[in-house]
Amino acid sequence: MNRSRNDVGKAWIAAALWIGLIAVESSNLLSAANTSRFLYPLLTYLFGHIDPVRFLYWHHMARKIGHVVGYGILSFLLFRAWRATLPSLSPHGWSWKWSWIAILMTALVASLDEWHQTFLASRTGAFSDVALDTVAGIGAQILIYLLLRGLRLRIARVTA
Repeated sequence: MNRSRNDVGKAWIAAALWIGLIAVESSNLLSAANTSRFLYPLLTYLFGHIDPVRFLYWHHMARKIGHVVGYGILSFLLFRAWRATLPSLSPHGWSWKWSWIAILMTALVASLDEWHQTFLASRTGAFSDVALDTVAGIGAQILIYLLLRGLRLRIARVTA
């Protein structure tokens, strides 16, 4: 695989910017109290009156979905950065090495994020969120593998 410094830099910049976004989301600015201030009016505007107790459940679910999406994207970006950085003998565009490092780094960022939140009055750090974020990272890696494998199989059929 021919990699230029520019490609490697772009891949790492994307991952670093996403980690920066996670750090901002980890602040008081996007605590549950603050997100409910704009989410409740938005949802009631879109769907009509929502019982406040029911809203708490959906607000919690939306925040957990945010974890899954955010850390899944981080895992993808880290895979992409390591793929651009580390050579591999695999001609398939996928390597266990890239995948495992991306998963471990996703778990590390999730751990640091939750640890940071333990120092904020409006936030709580939870091991369950680290587990959820790590599972999202693993899910992203499985999806990458399946997509690249499917692409590889389609290319093999076309060229055969």
